[in-house]
Amino acid sequence: MKSVRLLWMIVAVVAAGALFLSGCGKQADSTATAGSGLKVVTTMYPVYEFAKQVAGDKAEVSMLIPPGAEPHDWEPSPKDLARIKTAKLFLYQSAGLEPVDKLLKPDVLGDAKAVEVSRGIPLMEGPAEEEEADGQEAEHAAKDTHHEHMDVHVWLDPVAAQQEVDTIVQALSEADPQNKAYYEQNGEKFKAELQALDQEYRTTLANVSSRDIVTSHAAFGYLAKRYNLQQVAIMGLSPDSEPTPEKMANVVQFCREHNVKYIFFETIVSPKLAQTISKETGAGLLVLNPVESLGEDELKQGKNYLTVMRENLVNLKKALQE
Repeated sequence: MKSVRLLWMIVAVVAAGALFLSGCGKQADSTATAGSGLKVVTTMYPVYEFAKQVAGDKAEVSMLIPPGAEPHDWEPSPKDLARIKTAKLFLYQSAGLEPVDKLLKPDVLGDAKAVEVSRGIPLMEGPAEEEEADGQEAEHAAKDTHHEHMDVHVWLDPVAAQQEVDTIVQALSEADPQNKAYYEQNGEKFKAELQALDQEYRTTLANVSSRDIVTSHAAFGYLAKRYNLQQVAIMGLSPDSEPTPEKMANVVQFCREHNVKYIFFETIVSPKLAQTISKETGAGLLVLNPVESLGEDELKQGKNYLTVMRENLVNLKKALQE
C-alpha cells in the first residue's frame, strides 16, 4: 500500500514539474516573440521589401498593391483601407506616388502611424510632360500640386535607399521599443548589402563607352544622376502618359545621333512605344526594371530588390559598353 501511495506521489510531482516547465516554456516563447504581433502594412513592393528586411521575424509585414500591378494606376479598395486601420504602422513611399488623399485620412488610419519612407530625401524635379494642353487644360495643369511634378522613384538609387531603410528602422523601433536593437542590427545588415550594390554599379558603369539610356518612362532619374548617366524617356513620370508625335520624333532623332544600341522597356508596362522606337532606329530591346512591382512568377523564383537591381546592371552594361 505504501508503495502504491509512493508511486502516486512520484507521478504527482512529475506532473507538477511538467506543468511548471510547460508554463515556463510558454513564458519564454512569449518573450522571444515579443513584437511578432506588430502589424505593418505597406503600399508598394520597395517599401514592403525594405520593411521585411528590417522587421525580420518580429513583425507581420504585408503589401497592399498586389504583385504585378502598376503602382501609378492603383486605387485602394475598401478592403485595403480596412487593412490599414488594423495595423500599428502604415508605411508608404511618397505623397507623389500613392493616392495619399485616400490613405491618410484619420478614419482610415485609426491608430496606425503613417510614415513616408522617403521623408528627408530631396526629390528631383521630373521632366516636363509634352502632352498637348491648351486653354483651360493648361491652366488646370499649372495648378496641379507640386508633388505631381516630382520624381519619387528614390529607391532606384541604392544610396538613397539606405536612408529609407534608416527611416523604417526608426519607425519600427518607436512602435516596438523592446526590439529596437534587433531592428537596428537588421537595418545595418541590409544597408551593407545596399552599399555593396552601389559599389558594383560604380565599378561596372565607371568606364562604359556611352552614358545615354533611352527608357519607356522617366523612372530612372535618381539612378542616372547617381551613376552619371543621361536618361531620355519616351514617356513622362506616369507610364501610361501618351507622348506627342513630336516627342516620339525627337527620341528617334536622339537615338540616331547618339548611336543608341538598345531601348529599355519595363515588364509591367506595355512595350509598344519602346518597340516603335526600336523599329524606327534598328536598336535592340532590353528590360530595365523600375522595381515598382514584382510579378507572382518573379517572387516565386526568389527574386527581390537586390537580384532585380543586379539584372538591371547587367543590361545597362550590355547597352552602354557596345
